[in-house]
Formats: sequence, C-alpha cells, structure tokens
Amino acid sequence: MSKPGEDDVEASILKADTLLKGPPDKGSLPLSKNVGSHAASNSVSAIERLKVFRPHNIKRQVCVPEGGMINLTEVKPQQEEAVAGAKQKQTEAETKILEHAWWMKKQGYKEATIRNRVRFLKQLVRLGANLSDPESVKEVIARLEVSENSKWQISLVYKCFASANHIAWTPPNYALTRRIPFIPLESEIDALIAGCGRKIATILRVIKETGMRVGEVRRLEWTDLDLENNTISVNSPEKGSNPRIFKVSTKLAAMLNTLPRSGEKIFQMSGRSLQGNFSQQRRRIAQKIQNPRLLRITFHTLRHWKATVEYHRTRDILYVKQLLGHKKIENTMLYTQLINFESDEYSSAVAKSLEDARKLVEAGFEYVTDIDGCKLFRRRK
Repeated sequence: MSKPGEDDVEASILKADTLLKGPPDKGSLPLSKNVGSHAASNSVSAIERLKVFRPHNIKRQVCVPEGGMINLTEVKPQQEEAVAGAKQKQTEAETKILEHAWWMKKQGYKEATIRNRVRFLKQLVRLGANLSDPESVKEVIARLEVSENSKWQISLVYKCFASANHIAWTPPNYALTRRIPFIPLESEIDALIAGCGRKIATILRVIKETGMRVGEVRRLEWTDLDLENNTISVNSPEKGSNPRIFKVSTKLAAMLNTLPRSGEKIFQMSGRSLQGNFSQQRRRIAQKIQNPRLLRITFHTLRHWKATVEYHRTRDILYVKQLLGHKKIENTMLYTQLINFESDEYSSAVAKSLEDARKLVEAGFEYVTDIDGCKLFRRRK
C-alpha cells in the first residue's frame, strides 16, 4: 500500500518538463505501478522523465511486471549498442571500399569501372556481407535473385577486391552466358530518331552512322567535328579502344551544326540525365506507334546494329574491328551477327562523272568496279 504523497510524486514525474533544473526535495516511487503504461506528453518516454529526478531516485527501482526490476543507474538500451556496432562495421566497410577505389585509381582503372565496382561492393555490404570474409560474400551472392551472369559479374568485382587486400578467394561456379543481342530493324531506329528531341535524336544518329559508344559521343568536342569535310574524330576513346575518324552524312552534319554551342563539348549532358531523357522519349514513342520493340533499343543496341550491318555488307571482320575501335578481334566477333536483314538483291547504278559518283555515294550506293570507263555502284534493295 502506498504512503501518502507517493501518488502525487509519481504524477509530478510523469508531467515533468525535461528542462527542469532540479527534482523535488522529497518523495518516493510506488513499487506496484507500471511506469511504462503511462502516457507521457511531448513524445518523451517515462524512463526519460524519470532521469530528470535522477539525484532523488539514484538508488531506487521501478517494478515492471514483465521485464523485472530495472536499475535506473544502468539504463542503457541494448538496441543502441547494436545500432552503434552496426554503424561502426558499416563505417569500416566504407573505409575499405574507398581505399580499394583509390587502389584501382592508382592501377589505371577507368572512372566508370571504379564507380561501378564501388557500387557493387556497397550493395554487398548493405545486404549483410562482410568483405573480409569470403564465405559471407558467397552467401549473399547466392541469395541474390538475379541472373547467373549478374552473379558472375559481382564475383568478378569481389575477386579484384580480394586480390588487392590479400584475401584468399575461390570464386563460386558461375558461368557467363553470351546472349545474342537484340538487333532492331532500321525502320524502327529511324522511327525512334524521328520522334526524339533534337539533342537525343542527334546522338542516336551519330551512333547509328559510326557505331561509337555513347560515352565516346558524350566526350565529343566541337574541335572534333569537321563540317567542311563531314568528318567526326574520336579522340577520347573508351575501354582502351583506338582513336578513329568517321565520314558522316550531310544530314548528320546539318543536325550537329544546329545544336547550341554552349561549351567545349557538343553534348552538355551527364550520363544519368541522358539515359533518363532517352528512356522517357523512347517510352512515349513506343506507345504512340504501338511498337513495344522500341523499348528494347538502347544506345549500345545501335552499336551492335552498326557492326552487324557492316559485317553483313562487307564480310570483312577486320574492317568492322577497325570501325568499332577494338584491339582484339575476339571482342569484334561478339558484336557481329549474321542476319539476313532484307535480301541479297541489289540495285545497280552507273556513274559517268565525278558528280554522278558523289551523288550515288550520298544515296547509299557503294563502289564495285570500273567498266568501259564508267564506275559501277550497287545498293541493297
């Protein structure tokens, strides 16, 4: 049974302002009431309000029916310790990842490669992997609901991290499966170009005519463009490719020339902004013309398309290798697919003068041979 005044003290505790400078001089806490059951104002827990009167209740205890007795001098939630421990581990992992990023930078890895690998490693940590424990990493990768190709790629990223940090790593048995890339019809590419805004349409046209990587297109500067001779030079190739120079159509040169010159680069767009804008416009056009195949067309799809078309036209793998800027012919083989686009029938034309030949080339005809002083050209139907 509580003594007179005890209920008054309890009420004053539960209503106390956390900014009070000191506790009342006298009073005690009832031993039979569950403090946690009382509603505390201003979203402050009863335990926190009890701390206001810590000097007065330094040696007292509160009876909690289910949780047992709690000594107020030892109130330190285990949850906070767990959160603090998790944060410390995450901070240590982030430090290791940053150190690995700097190691890759010193080894000469490209910025895009470093960003992608850092992203993969951070994702592993978020999913509960301990980067210092290879078995932990394997468990997380095994639980991922992604394709085997993706698991193979993630394993490759961790292999680099393990090697740099002298961690023994036996890669899991994931195999990379090469897939035949989607090759759209030229009419579908042209429909996409026609429906996009001026800047995106020009980028698509550049890739269609040259087979450049989209990153190489984004790096193009106005000094790389020769409007007098209708050529574009790739002076900042990606992935160790060779520099190249391309002859482009009069139409593409005109499209490039109409773009605003607001800086050194022709296309003043970040990679993320470019991808986002293109995705929105592609979705709108696909819905408008009711052709869902357009949703499968990416910037890299046009590179595959160009390589396949050129190989189909010339049957010259070395020419296609040079066109794409590859250093290894094995890479070129992955880009070429023997596809019968239209037919193997040709239209032919004869040029009797230099002007005739020029017009035929601009119309898409290719030179075949000289006959009786004239030049014979052909173009697929």
